[in-house]
Amino acid sequence: MGPTASGKTALALELVRCLPCEIISVDSTMVYRGMDIGAAKPCAAVQAVAPHRLIDIRDPADTYSAADFRVDALREMAHITALGRVPLLVGGTMLYFRALEHGLAALPKADPTVRAHLLEEAEQVGWAALHARLATIDPALAARIHRNDPQRIQRALEIVALTGKPPTELFAAAEHSPLPYRLLKLIVAPADRSLLQHRIAVRLTQMLQEGLVSEVELLYNRGDLSLRTPALRSVGYRQVWEYLAGDVGFATMQERAVVATRQLARRQLTWLRAESSTHWIESTDPAIATRALSIVEQVCKPPQSECAKRCG
Repeated sequence: MGPTASGKTALALELVRCLPCEIISVDSTMVYRGMDIGAAKPCAAVQAVAPHRLIDIRDPADTYSAADFRVDALREMAHITALGRVPLLVGGTMLYFRALEHGLAALPKADPTVRAHLLEEAEQVGWAALHARLATIDPALAARIHRNDPQRIQRALEIVALTGKPPTELFAAAEHSPLPYRLLKLIVAPADRSLLQHRIAVRLTQMLQEGLVSEVELLYNRGDLSLRTPALRSVGYRQVWEYLAGDVGFATMQERAVVATRQLARRQLTWLRAESSTHWIESTDPAIATRALSIVEQVCKPPQSECAKRCG
């Protein structure tokens, strides 16, 4: 696990090289086909060495929830373990990790009418005002949701509208669905937050050079997608979409995308600090793979001969 641009994929590839692991993506954007550059999806060469499961499994017009992820991830984990191998879950969508480990509350399904009403209201008063309303209803949940996170604000208020109860109350009453696996949580992150901020800016520049605008333009020209589509609310995609719509200039788009991605990284780090039984790994450590393998050996105690054979 780790914030965006922290180097999770690179470490995962080293672990796959040394251990009998298969990767399952834990990313709410990589599930969508045609959203490759902005999602930092592993390229074909990487996929050939280490195939990632749960990538390219939905059209951008479709919805994909944490509940969907849990079902899909458990299926893939069962398949991998049946092969005598180890599931390696890699990504930065913290809600998916939490749903997998702890299960989900019995929440109502999305209601198009309620969602449309909330979107109209947000267009009139802004998402910050709706976030303030959520804070009066469910302070604990509002404290974990950034006021510029429209998707989660909308879902929280939708649950309130449909159930009449604060989402936190429903979460507390949820049946615990224990995960039938032992977890080893490795968190990859730089100790220096300014380094992460720099990496985010550099990566966005690289994405733009690789054709991010053209990628979003293909989605824009489809005609069946909009910023109301959950997939297009992902950081980077939203800002480029606004640029293509003529709402902002190129420089403003780039600046807003960097700011939004940095805000995402801060939210991810907040979630990660709240996780229990974790092992933090400095992403700038030149011996990061050795460090990770040492933790695996200490915690899981794999056969030394097998590890030595694979890693040389």
